[in-house]
Amino acid sequence: MESLENRKTIRKYKPEKIDESLLAEMIALASRTSTTGNMQLYSVVVSTDEADKKALAPFHFNQSSVTSAPAVLTICADFNRFVKWCENREAVPGYNNFISFVTAAIDALIFAQTFSMVAEERGLGICYLGTTTYNAQEIIDFLKLPKLVIPITTLTLGYPAEQPSLTDRLPVGAILHKGYYHDYTAADIDAFYRMKENLEENKQFIEENGKNTLAQVFTDVRYKKNDNEFFSERFLEVLRKQGFMK
Repeated sequence: MESLENRKTIRKYKPEKIDESLLAEMIALASRTSTTGNMQLYSVVVSTDEADKKALAPFHFNQSSVTSAPAVLTICADFNRFVKWCENREAVPGYNNFISFVTAAIDALIFAQTFSMVAEERGLGICYLGTTTYNAQEIIDFLKLPKLVIPITTLTLGYPAEQPSLTDRLPVGAILHKGYYHDYTAADIDAFYRMKENLEENKQFIEENGKNTLAQVFTDVRYKKNDNEFFSERFLEVLRKQGFMK
């Protein structure tokens, strides 16, 4: 396994298929990860069929890795299975609420990250897709997800056909708080973001988007207020439809 210091997000894959037994082995290993109360409140839907990946692609804004990856894994927060177990064992479940969704979402994300590390140990590459919650209803409909199941994140998976540069990261001092949360001064912000802002690719990013600062690229282009509010409303409606807001 490559050191975490050198891990990279892979968006281009070789056409080589992933053996089904290997995929099952990796999922089984990842299922040993930490989980809330040992309830394992997640499920993973694996899409390898070309038609299925093509159908999923528009829900992820047609990112090329969706159709080029040998496998696409949709990781779901899943209280459906656990609730059915409770009901079949004379227990009365009370998990149709927001905190239960958050609990299941945490389980799903821990599983997703553990699976990613297992896959990378075996020479595979992954890419997280942040678009899953934007179009959750469409994914729910296509994957036929029942009530109390919501897609949380998606991983594209395959053998790397590229070796991209390392993505920049903030220094550890930016995220480490000793004893209690120490709020940031303007000087702290300048120091922590200096390297990111001075990277040539980010300077080019600013110029290409006609902005004055890198922060403006994030607020005005990549993650706009109107988009955030729009997708927030959509996702809240998904939570209601899937039974988590009782």
